[in-house]
Amino acid sequence: MAVAATMDGGGQQAFGPVLSALATMSSNANLSSKSQAHEYLERYQKSEEAWNSTFAILQSPQATDEAKLFAATTLKGKIIFDFHQLPREALPQLRDTVLSLLATYAKGPKPIRTQLSVCLANLAIQMLEWKNVLETVVSRLGTDPASAACLLEFLHVLPEEVTEGRKINLTEDELRDRTVELLEDNAQKVLQLLAQYAQSSPQAAKNPQLMECITSWIREVPLNAIVHSPLMEVVMGALQSDSSFDSAVECLCAIFKETKDVDENMDTIKALYPRLATLQPKIGQAADAEDWDTFKGVTRVFAEAGEAWCVLVARQAQQFRGLVEAVLECCLRDREREALSQTFNFWYELKQYITLERYMEARLQFVDLYSKLVDIMIGHLQYPRPESGDDSTTDLFEGDREAEDKFREFRHQMGDVLKDCCEVIGVTECLQKSYVLVEQWVARYGPQAQHGKVPHWQQLEAPLFSLRAMGRMVPKDENIMLPRLIPLIVQIPDQEKVRFQAVMALGRYTEWTSEHPDTLQDQLTFIMAAFHHPSSEVVRAAALSFRFFCSDCRDLLKGFMPQLQQFYEQVIISLPSASQEEVTEGIAAVLAKQPLDTIYNSMKLCLDPVVKRLMTMAQVASDKPQKLAIADHLNLITIIVQEVKPYVEPSAPSHPCVEYCKELFPVLAAICERFVDFVPIVERICRCWRYMVLSYRVHVSPLLPQLAEKLSAGFTASRQGCFLWATDSIVREFSDVSAYVPESTAQVIYSFYAQQATTFLRALNDLPPEELPDVIEDFFRLSADVLLYHPDRLLTSPLIAPMLSAASTSLTLLKEEPLMATLHFLRDILAYSGPDAPSSHFNPDDGTYTPRPNPASVRTAVRALTLAEGETLVQRCLTGMMYTFPADCFPDASGVLLALFQNLPNETAGWTAKTVGMLPPGSIAPQEQERLLRNIQQRIDSGEQRRIRALVQDFTNAYRRRNVAPREGLGRLEGTRFRFAG
Repeated sequence: MAVAATMDGGGQQAFGPVLSALATMSSNANLSSKSQAHEYLERYQKSEEAWNSTFAILQSPQATDEAKLFAATTLKGKIIFDFHQLPREALPQLRDTVLSLLATYAKGPKPIRTQLSVCLANLAIQMLEWKNVLETVVSRLGTDPASAACLLEFLHVLPEEVTEGRKINLTEDELRDRTVELLEDNAQKVLQLLAQYAQSSPQAAKNPQLMECITSWIREVPLNAIVHSPLMEVVMGALQSDSSFDSAVECLCAIFKETKDVDENMDTIKALYPRLATLQPKIGQAADAEDWDTFKGVTRVFAEAGEAWCVLVARQAQQFRGLVEAVLECCLRDREREALSQTFNFWYELKQYITLERYMEARLQFVDLYSKLVDIMIGHLQYPRPESGDDSTTDLFEGDREAEDKFREFRHQMGDVLKDCCEVIGVTECLQKSYVLVEQWVARYGPQAQHGKVPHWQQLEAPLFSLRAMGRMVPKDENIMLPRLIPLIVQIPDQEKVRFQAVMALGRYTEWTSEHPDTLQDQLTFIMAAFHHPSSEVVRAAALSFRFFCSDCRDLLKGFMPQLQQFYEQVIISLPSASQEEVTEGIAAVLAKQPLDTIYNSMKLCLDPVVKRLMTMAQVASDKPQKLAIADHLNLITIIVQEVKPYVEPSAPSHPCVEYCKELFPVLAAICERFVDFVPIVERICRCWRYMVLSYRVHVSPLLPQLAEKLSAGFTASRQGCFLWATDSIVREFSDVSAYVPESTAQVIYSFYAQQATTFLRALNDLPPEELPDVIEDFFRLSADVLLYHPDRLLTSPLIAPMLSAASTSLTLLKEEPLMATLHFLRDILAYSGPDAPSSHFNPDDGTYTPRPNPASVRTAVRALTLAEGETLVQRCLTGMMYTFPADCFPDASGVLLALFQNLPNETAGWTAKTVGMLPPGSIAPQEQERLLRNIQQRIDSGEQRRIRALVQDFTNAYRRRNVAPREGLGRLEGTRFRFAG
């Protein structure tokens, strides 16, 4: 095969369609034309003809830079993934052509030059007979100053490509040997080469490419050799140049990362720290000049040094205090709040060390700095003031919603830093700082505050947010600051964001309130009043805080159930759906604390109005919003059922909550029947039924006949997976035979499952699996539980063969959840092929688990099933791993294959060989195919079947990368494209 094409008429003809497709991609053509062009180019990138035409495009004066970049990117993919398509005798010509092209593109365009450098690096990795790689490249590209950029580019990408060598089809031994040859043996030579280049001219010393090279080789060269070489001065000097500043920061941070093992790198750190100290004046200079890009880079340097040396800072606090002060100064001077986040991890890591007993001395050294950090963070928490100075304006970000969302997220990160400060300097001091700021605002601006007009509210809102952020750190026995703070908070003026923050802050201290009941009344009055606030944000905050109050103070509130029910009935209709649920959760928490003899009446008092409203809504609902409102209302009932589950002895004749559920059931059944074609409603009803079983367990047995009937009828009518999901709760609760679950009940439950399974199999017979992904997921999760409780019945039943066939069919799906459920079910079935069942028997006398014998009839059935369906399963799992499965499915798919190899090793090896033999010609090298099958047979012969799993995973990963995964260079349609050739 010729590697490089000449530019004649035939060459032009060879790549003409490629240029035409690329032109379509960058034109205003319709989506269909672009998709066709995209598909053509994707096929072209993986074809053998691309070897020649990519060179022709790169050498063509007619091709655009965009086409040449595509050609260089395609060539890179060919060398990485399709190297097996070339005869070995063509490799020297390929190497010489790539070197020649690199020299041609020495002056750019840079993206093409970079791709060609990557091509040469990957060729060097795979061309094992090329021993003098560095010498060859230097002699071809290092003599001409114009080609220096190419040489630096190659040296930059080589270590990265070797590190990513698992993309390449080499054995582990070949890759390890090649790594030694290319990196370890060349490390000192490269260091000398870079030093010589840096000294060749002032421009060279500030070349960003030089910094990138040093960064790339840091892991390959002894770090001490770099730090004590002239290159260290070059890196520090590059920080003074605008052109090389960013790459020098990257290089310096990479050096710090390599010194994380401080004990091994003490000499290096001692050499680096004084150099780092020289950068501290740059913090103030950049801030004063408002050069925020430089400020951000310098902040990153100090923060990353601090992270790397954190344990050393804790051990030698006095010596390294300057570093901590520098990071603190970065936080203080960051007026734009652009660099601040880079320091957060440092403060967290340092806190982790200095709060340990052994580093108590360091903690004392840094208490004052963490104290200042609290002040700085609360200052940064402030919302911006509008340029007009009008504090009543609501649009503080001038319509930039992205900036507002970013600021909100940023505040929560700063709140985490405040939590770190609490651990270092103590909660009381941190709370005191917030208290002082609130008190100062009240003294200064409180008299000026009017309804809706609160001057400088940002200075009040920020400390309130800090109180909210620190709430989790405050112990329930804090008795110094909170008794002063809580009365202050409930009196703050009514400005939307201030009121929101005050309500949220109170919600964080409900555990403390449960121990200080004297403050409960004022707080609850404040929260309940917020439900009538005109701001929807404040109302949502009130609902959330109300939930926390009811959950944490339920023992204090349990005597006020009638009043709470009255409040609940007043506000519930006016709230948005999420807030309705939160308030209901709060009510449920108090309801769960009612005495057992009154809980029926209390439950009825709360839910009867909801049920009555639900029935009215169901009678008139016709459009989608009305039906969705029913679904939301149904969820309120489920919350009560889920949360209110007092313990009642299994032997008791009845359960008060089940007595109410008996009244509730006909209403739910009628709504389910009427709206069986509206998924949100039937899902919510099934969820409610499921929680009746989970909450009240064996006591729900009086409802079982009608519950089973409705679940069966609902699934037959709707084919929705939620009915199977609800069925699963019954299987779990009523399949384990005990004093409260007789064998007859367990038998009936299995028969109920068999009925549901038959309906499912009929549905899958009528519809392709793509239309039933959720049903498939729910069915196989249900079946896995049935298999756990009824293995003998299920594995010898007439249903199991079509179920296994259905599982094989379901493996053609592209969706992760149903695939995972199906694979888990298959693994569970195959686990019943041995003498012991996979589930153990629990011995209550001594609390031990003993293996449970697996009946011969079950083993025989599983073997017969495996022989009948095994070949299809092997094909589905292998092709799924090669083409369609999401990455998270690989472990379970390979687990199914491993189980097949363990049960039927030789048969599975034959099925694997047959499947691999069906792969498209040219997609895999014959020697790679032979190596896989040979290694599998060796593992079978030696009884090491478990090691086959890794072989299969490596093989399918490599195949997928080469033949299925989209290659680079085609980015325009990737957002909408999801296809596989398999």
